[in-house]
Amino acid sequence: MDVTSPTPTPTPIVLGANTRGMREFLHPERQGGVVVLDPTGELRPAVRELVERPESLAGKRIALLDISKPRGDVFLDRLESLLRERLDADVVRYRKPTFAKNAPVDLRHEITVTCDVVIEALAD
Repeated sequence: MDVTSPTPTPTPIVLGANTRGMREFLHPERQGGVVVLDPTGELRPAVRELVERPESLAGKRIALLDISKPRGDVFLDRLESLLRERLDADVVRYRKPTFAKNAPVDLRHEITVTCDVVIEALAD
């Protein structure tokens, strides 16, 4: 406990760095809980407003974004098939160069100007 602050806070116990170099902390107030810190190093998280979701995907151009994690393409293959079969959807596929970084600006721009919605796949 930090007794110098007005409200004592539990002192995290460092468990060590994982394979991606992020430190993991166990907070004594959480029974067995592990918190993995965000590796992007934001000092202040960006505040973004949520975009209104369409009532239906019918008639929309749908971007499927594979973030390059293993088996993400398997999930997106099935999703694309369902979207085409059930909605006769216009589906466009995109792939990030690596899952370790944000999508490049030009890729985000292309998706924004050519598609109505985007579905991003995560897998392992």
